[in-house]
Amino acid sequence: MLAPLRQITLEDAARLPAWRRPVALLVLMAAGMPIAFATWSALLNNFVIERAGFTGVEIGWLHTVREIPGFLAIGVIALILIMREQVLAVVSLALLGVASALTAWFPSFGGLLFITLLSSIGFHYYETVNQSLQLQWIERRRAPQVLGWLVAVGSGASLVAYGLLVVTWRAYDLSYNLVYMVSGGITASIALYCFLAFPQFEAPHPQLKRMVLRRRYWLYYALQFVSGARRQIFVVFAAFMMVERFGFDVHQVTALLLLNFLVNMLAAPLMGRAVARWGERNVMGFEYLGLALVFLAYGGIYWFGWGALLAAGLYVLDHLFFALSFALKTYFQKIADPGDIAPTAAVAFTINHIAAVFLPAALGYLWITAPVAVFMLAAGLAGVALVLVLLIPRHPSQGYETILARGYARPAAAE
Repeated sequence: MLAPLRQITLEDAARLPAWRRPVALLVLMAAGMPIAFATWSALLNNFVIERAGFTGVEIGWLHTVREIPGFLAIGVIALILIMREQVLAVVSLALLGVASALTAWFPSFGGLLFITLLSSIGFHYYETVNQSLQLQWIERRRAPQVLGWLVAVGSGASLVAYGLLVVTWRAYDLSYNLVYMVSGGITASIALYCFLAFPQFEAPHPQLKRMVLRRRYWLYYALQFVSGARRQIFVVFAAFMMVERFGFDVHQVTALLLLNFLVNMLAAPLMGRAVARWGERNVMGFEYLGLALVFLAYGGIYWFGWGALLAAGLYVLDHLFFALSFALKTYFQKIADPGDIAPTAAVAFTINHIAAVFLPAALGYLWITAPVAVFMLAAGLAGVALVLVLLIPRHPSQGYETILARGYARPAAAE
């Protein structure tokens, strides 16, 4: 076996057995992350209501704290000065696993804020570096399909975790502590294996190790900001609605998430093909139009008293649209200088989380008085994103990042 810190190029890595190549590492990490994170998410709303007495205000503050490390993802640029991106990804994944495993040990408002902050550092720093590694290691022409398969792998791992929860939660009267410990422990173990079993892969283009803000990436930054704001409303309040308004139990929330990931696992590879065939503009336009309609329907649930079955169906549809977000990655891959990928991934993650830091807490107060207004705001954000998406060229490239770009000879097939 190769020593864990041996460095090899991507060209040499192609001669390794398939299970030790860069894509295999991406697949393992894609499976390992959701085992802890998805289990944490499935239990969270029931756990905080039953054990810590949370209302919309406390859950809003919890998610605000959870998003602080995302806002500070720009710190990745400092860390990769002293640590390789691949090592940072694995260490962050291990931190996510360990912190998630200990969640039930802190059944209080302050304790949950603390342990959530630790797990969030692991999650957000892993996600930041993982996105960078994906765009560096995967060939541009194969990126949509491979990213679609990675989404499917993550959905499959979540499917297994949720399936086990649905089958065993009531049958064996499982405790929150046991489930958190097992799921977090599995993720931490996968991270350790990834460190020991794989060499260090050298991407062909050295990455800049300083903050990068380029004017020509402005549309990518704007879409990241709106996407982050819209995502927070879904992550925080859609599932919370299921528990607070409709009284969903753990096994019911988990069954709903199970259905989500089953649909995503089957649909994600097709989504990758759709991006490759119809382009990022068309696919993201479809995504945000669908999301605007879904959030308007969420508001209708409160305004007109529509039932839990419709809410559950919208939740699955919302999650399916969310899976299309990898099209934003491939858009950036097409317009970016190769050396900008790592620092821009960190900057973009920070931009994505600007709204995430204040929206959950602020909207938590709005939620207890006007839940409909929360979803109307989300629909408005999806509409803004739709307008921005229309500025993406059919065939984006360096120098032709938006349809407003001037002084560039557009490809004949571009528009």
